[in-house]
Amino acid sequence: MAEPSTSSPSASSPSPHEQGATPHLDSPSSDVEPVSRTELNSWRRGFTPQAEIWNGRLAMLGLSVGLSVLLIARLAAR
Repeated sequence: MAEPSTSSPSASSPSPHEQGATPHLDSPSSDVEPVSRTELNSWRRGFTPQAEIWNGRLAMLGLSVGLSVLLIARLAAR
């Protein structure tokens, strides 16, 4: 008696995610549209990629100002 075949097309070739491959950031994906620099730097409110970029920029600015104030206060206290 012959055994039924248990191999399917998906079982014979694992997907790139199953192989542990990561997508390259440099290769454009078919579902992602390119964004111009003016669009990327525009001031948009809400949960948008532009808001996330500005949030990161302002957070780094605040961190730099805070560390600078602490450094100047330490040096002035000597």
